[in-house]
Amino acid sequence: MHHHQRTVAGEATCSGTGVHSGRTVNLTIKPAPPNHGIKFIRTDLTNAPCIPALFKMVTDTTSATVLGIDGVIVSTVEHLLATLAGLSIDNALIEIDAYEIPILDGSAFSFVDLINRVGIKQQEAQRCFFIIKKPVALEENGKSAAIYPDDAFRISYSIEYDNELIGKQEYSLEINEDSFGKEISRARTFGFYNEYQMLKSYGLARGGSLDNAVVIDGEAILNKDGLRYPDEFVRHKILDCVGDFSLLGMPVMGHIVASKSGHLFNHKLLKKLFASRDCWETAFPAPPASKPPMQDEDRSTRPLKSLAF
Repeated sequence: MHHHQRTVAGEATCSGTGVHSGRTVNLTIKPAPPNHGIKFIRTDLTNAPCIPALFKMVTDTTSATVLGIDGVIVSTVEHLLATLAGLSIDNALIEIDAYEIPILDGSAFSFVDLINRVGIKQQEAQRCFFIIKKPVALEENGKSAAIYPDDAFRISYSIEYDNELIGKQEYSLEINEDSFGKEISRARTFGFYNEYQMLKSYGLARGGSLDNAVVIDGEAILNKDGLRYPDEFVRHKILDCVGDFSLLGMPVMGHIVASKSGHLFNHKLLKKLFASRDCWETAFPAPPASKPPMQDEDRSTRPLKSLAF
């Protein structure tokens, strides 16, 4: 757990296609000062409006998480926000010249690689944590999501589909820089071929392809290389959840337990959490105490322990 704020060590730039808009977008992640938070700037618009990545800015969760202010939006932010949260990056300025974040390969891996290339810089300011003190739970139409007190950020997720290929999947882990990179970041968004065709008919998923999503047709995966993880589907749901909860605006100390949830239901839990003011607090946890190094004089006077072989 990092106790000091962090930002990117340099500018990281990429280009790609919006999965719903089909538009090409150029994106640049820039360093930002302490206590700046994560903010998006639309460089394609007059006066380059700025949108903070905060819960109160969410305007839509129908098929992606969309942020907006004064009629200006930034869409499909969840994979990039999950990356920043997963890598413990608190401050960054993200410039884009279209309204939708590029989907890239449908996971967070490309964003992780992009940031790792420029590096991460520790800052002097301490990190303020969103600490869960009492459980908050929500259950509705067979879906459930709850968050419990914990000394770290953990997610336990389960999904169940009426499809033999997916079936019921469960996964649980503590979210940190190492686990996010190895266990979560490469999990891609997924969908069914018939749903993809329906989205196309409504003018959505214009940029969707087998290059940026796992597509299922009946009991077959259409992607020629198959899955990246045996349970890639539930891992991607955890990836989305990390992105959605990053909108708290600070790192979380709590355990999320969700079943059949998604962007909309995650957002509902966040709303209930914010309304339950006695169930959380913000604080600066003290870093674990480290023992001072042993001095030479200590070594000479300290009695030797017997060794057993």
